[in-house]
Amino acid sequence: MADSETWLDERETSVLRWRCRRGLVENDLFIERFFNTHGARLSHAQARGLAQLMDLSDNDLLDLLLVRSEPSGDLDTEEVRTVLAQMRIRT
Repeated sequence: MADSETWLDERETSVLRWRCRRGLVENDLFIERFFNTHGARLSHAQARGLAQLMDLSDNDLLDLLLVRSEPSGDLDTEEVRTVLAQMRIRT
């Protein structure tokens, strides 16, 4: 099974969710919606993409979430783009 098709266990998901807490409530709303939609079954690839996004400052993350900017440089990976697309979807 490819790494992108292996799933996080409950503990790994909980740790990732804790790491994703942000200072801007706007970011937290996007993140909360993402976990409500995808949190029951997150792949390791999604986790890596999300972790890379969490390394950004709150304002840089918000710019990506609001489509004011796109990932570039080291952040421009399939994993980041996939998670970002999932986070941008409005339900």
